[in-house]
Amino acid sequence: MSALSNLYPQPLWQWFAQICAIPHPSKHEQALSQHIQAWARDKGLSVLEDKVGNLIIKKPATAGFENRKTVVIQAHLDMVPQKNADKVHDFTKDPIEAYLDGDWVKANGTTLGADNGIGMASALAILGSSDIKHGPLEVLLTIDEEAGMTGAFGVEPGMLQAEILINTDSEQEGEIYMGCAGGVDAEFTVPAQWQTPANDVTAFTLSLTGLKGGHSGVNIHLGRGNANKLLARFLADHTAALQLAVAAFNGGSLRNAIPREASVTLTVPAAKLAQLQQAVAEFEALLQFELAAVEPALKLSLVEVTTPAQVLTPAAQSTLINLLNVCPNGVMRMSDEVAGVTETSLNMGVITTKDNSVQVLCLIRSLIDSGREQVQSMLGSLAQLAGAEVKFSGAYPGWKPNPDSPVMAIVNQTYKDIYHKDPVIMVIHAGLECGLFKKPYPDMDMVSIGPTIRFPHGPDEMVNITTVGQYWELLLAVLERIPERS
Repeated sequence: MSALSNLYPQPLWQWFAQICAIPHPSKHEQALSQHIQAWARDKGLSVLEDKVGNLIIKKPATAGFENRKTVVIQAHLDMVPQKNADKVHDFTKDPIEAYLDGDWVKANGTTLGADNGIGMASALAILGSSDIKHGPLEVLLTIDEEAGMTGAFGVEPGMLQAEILINTDSEQEGEIYMGCAGGVDAEFTVPAQWQTPANDVTAFTLSLTGLKGGHSGVNIHLGRGNANKLLARFLADHTAALQLAVAAFNGGSLRNAIPREASVTLTVPAAKLAQLQQAVAEFEALLQFELAAVEPALKLSLVEVTTPAQVLTPAAQSTLINLLNVCPNGVMRMSDEVAGVTETSLNMGVITTKDNSVQVLCLIRSLIDSGREQVQSMLGSLAQLAGAEVKFSGAYPGWKPNPDSPVMAIVNQTYKDIYHKDPVIMVIHAGLECGLFKKPYPDMDMVSIGPTIRFPHGPDEMVNITTVGQYWELLLAVLERIPERS
């Protein structure tokens, strides 16, 4: 952590080191929130914790900037808790083990939390500064962004006085975001009926590991393997011929992360064992061929386990395998309006076997409501055909682009003046909180910027040090250029 604290800009990195040291996965942000509140009150700043747990911290303008428009800098308190299978780490108790690797900061076997820890650190560093020029300033730190946007849903009218919002949750230096996708959770419940395993069978756990995973919005167009879908494909191709019986299927851990790992516990007749081993080896080779460019570390393993007490009945097993195999996943449509941006997508994120059912949690994202609704309709039809149930929840709106945004124009021109090149004006296929803020604050002018973060929502997450400095310089210059109130 001391190595982080010496990076440029020091105030930001010193805060990020503190953030890494205090566990703050989604639903467990209290310790970090309390630390920030105590610090802010010690600084004499106005601090409010709203009824859902969001923090609003206010700082007066610096001398000579009192008449500028009020700005709110916004970030979220929580981080995605993802780790490698062989990493021992409790996200509710253990600090993030950040380290330097050239021009990157990474974490040892876990997510880093640069999403959105760097943005949060920048806001707190500005609050603690005595030499940064800015008008009246508000900092909004929301809870639970990564697991349902509970905090953003809870923001109420009147909590903020700002006319301008700068969201810090973007992940590519040189890009200015003026819009984002909305989304909705889809949860299948597939009925499970059980029976006693046949005689003369051997039980195994078939595991798929080594995939890159990543953000189910930002990375969905890269063609990475989805561990849940790939294991479902194997079962669809080989269950009948090998007389496999499934005892459990579990994969992924978050609906907004592309699943990196999945496993199936199954039984096979002794006479079919050699065929199963050959089929696994051939399927691994096939996937390594098909996904060679995007998943070089892909691995299938077959490990013998104790025979389970029960396996799915043939009918229940057929329903589950066919539903998982046919369920759409990945890019549904690319945008016609914004080149290179995904318009609508679906991620089959989590599969969990329970006593009476198998639950499948997906996340639908779309830049347009009709695209999201179309995928919902498809999943509804699939559930009806399969005799399963699907429920949709947690819908959140997209952030409609405003090409005439005054603050976007300021950021655009400031970037040109500093770096002598044009930034890229973008719409992101991810769920920024700006769309939700538009409901209580419809007239608020919004923009989103950030440093370059690679592979968020997975253990390969890293943030580029140079771009953190560039993001910091841009943010401070924009604050200095905020116009006066009319």
